[in-house]
Amino acid sequence: MSQPLVLVVEDEPLVAMLIEDMLADLGCTVAETTDRLEPALRAANESTFDFAMIDVNLAGQPAYPEADRLAARGIPFIFITGYGAGGIDSAYAAAPVLAKPFHTEQFERVVRELLPVRQD
Repeated sequence: MSQPLVLVVEDEPLVAMLIEDMLADLGCTVAETTDRLEPALRAANESTFDFAMIDVNLAGQPAYPEADRLAARGIPFIFITGYGAGGIDSAYAAAPVLAKPFHTEQFERVVRELLPVRQD
């Protein structure tokens, strides 16, 4: 089985690097990392990956359009936010949420819960 490909959408460079390292530790490959909504939307339309990790707030811009594009393509995603699950728009209540700051165990649990969905 090949390594899952992941899109990382995070506007804080240190957090993005941490996520990339943690994904690598779980056997995932980061297909692309972006820090703004427009490039994230392009990736959602044009790139191939198994799931995405999306910061809810990208430099003051909500990332919900990214979630909508991914959902339209059937690509699962995990929201990453400093606001916690309560800060997510109710339209996305079913989406997994990883609250910042997160610990390795929390990160691993959320990612592993999503992986079986895409790996048959």
